[in-house]
Amino acid sequence: MIIFPAIDLKAGQCVRLALGDMDQATIYNDDPAAQARNFAASGADWLHMVDLDGAFAGDNRNAQAIEAILAAVPQMNIQLGGGIRNRATIDAWIEKGVRRVVMGTAALKDPELVKEAAQAYPGQIVVAVDAKDGFVAVEGWAETSDISVVDLAKRFEDAGIAALLYTDVSRDGMLAGVNIAATKALADATSIPVIASGGLAGVDDIHGLKAAIETTKGTIEGVIAGRALYDGRLDLSAALEAA
Repeated sequence: MIIFPAIDLKAGQCVRLALGDMDQATIYNDDPAAQARNFAASGADWLHMVDLDGAFAGDNRNAQAIEAILAAVPQMNIQLGGGIRNRATIDAWIEKGVRRVVMGTAALKDPELVKEAAQAYPGQIVVAVDAKDGFVAVEGWAETSDISVVDLAKRFEDAGIAALLYTDVSRDGMLAGVNIAATKALADATSIPVIASGGLAGVDDIHGLKAAIETTKGTIEGVIAGRALYDGRLDLSAALEAA
């Protein structure tokens, strides 16, 4: 199971939000590249990044910080999301070295773009399935659709995407524990690997996800680790060992 330490970018700084609220941002590091190097030094192979400003604006807003991270940790696999809603942006980031591009709003509003990108870049497109009460949230979680999480996932069943990034918005940044049951239910409902996100509080969540992996009909590929790492509740080396 992959542990994805997370760097969320707001105004060029490394922050964490509570419940996806931009007004509830805690700044943890004003040098995101240094934070990425710290994660790499702890043994992480993957890094999950989100351009929070871009997610709300619908375009790149933290490109300088992202490029600095790419230069700082060329050995890491970078998974990037936030405001990526056209082919030119997808092409540009992959050409610059991003391993996977995460698409959320576009997956709901422009699914053909996502499918075309998945064909062009096999195994490099991730669909973000952000859930509020079982329904898909978009536009930086500012809007909730009438499409269920499972229905959205099934639209991309045969599209060749790398994974579904499932986030329980009600738990994100709250250290309330991963919604293991919902993650497993999504994995059971689709053949696409699922990455859990939102609420990771400690090693017990990792053990819980590993137990779910043993009984799911699908695949749980990994989990995003955010606030627990920054608050010191979770040691990244210990998390990687547990995984």
